[in-house]
Amino acid sequence: MSAFNREQVLSVRHWTDTLFSFTTTRDPGFRFQSGQFAMMGLEVDGRPLLRAYSMASAHYEESLEFFSIKVPDGPLTSRLQLIREGDTILVGRKATGTLIVDNLLPGSRLLLLSTGTGLAPFVSLIKDPEVYERYEDIILVHGCRQVAELAYGEQVVDNLKNDEIFGEMLEGKLVYYPTVTREPFRNRGRITDLISSAKLFDDIGQSPLSIDTDRIMMCGSPAMLEDLKNMFVGLGFDEGNHSEPGHFVIEKAFVER
Repeated sequence: MSAFNREQVLSVRHWTDTLFSFTTTRDPGFRFQSGQFAMMGLEVDGRPLLRAYSMASAHYEESLEFFSIKVPDGPLTSRLQLIREGDTILVGRKATGTLIVDNLLPGSRLLLLSTGTGLAPFVSLIKDPEVYERYEDIILVHGCRQVAELAYGEQVVDNLKNDEIFGEMLEGKLVYYPTVTREPFRNRGRITDLISSAKLFDDIGQSPLSIDTDRIMMCGSPAMLEDLKNMFVGLGFDEGNHSEPGHFVIEKAFVER
């Protein structure tokens, strides 16, 4: 298994019955850009059992962080959710992914649209000073079914706002917009509806969606990604990739198993 680094689990936190996060050691030779993912998992019966996981840690941090769903019968997550401090996980030595700022055309406002554990790559991105240099406004939208599922994202943003270095950098730039669909909450509704109706922008006191200024990254459920892509393409937005930057980019390699 020379294609993988063996990393030691440093901490585990269970946020809900279906969500948990954990940190691990980081091999000094492992490099990645904010927003990328790597293959990660466990050795089972002498063989690697892996899925694509976005790094929720910043590219400069000494440890790695991951945010995962729990699927009772999932081949990997049914085992991964049982890890404890000191256990060993496998992390692929090569990072990749489309959610990097170089895949977007120049713009002034960055929309980070996520559902569930699709939040992970954006946790990495909002810890990157380069993102704040490139954009005047960063809007982080996290959609979940229930309020409790927002806890991880809420703590990440709170920690950054209270950080001695990032607090000032985020001031007036980062807007965090959590929304739920199945419980009462200050923000309600699907991300697609919140954007198409302009309610999202009304709620944060900013101008509606504009192809001239807005650049978009998306990560989350397949249904959300398809709906948003269709909406943006219908408005004339072009999808970007490694060979040609566009108005929006999508990451499809997230974990549901």
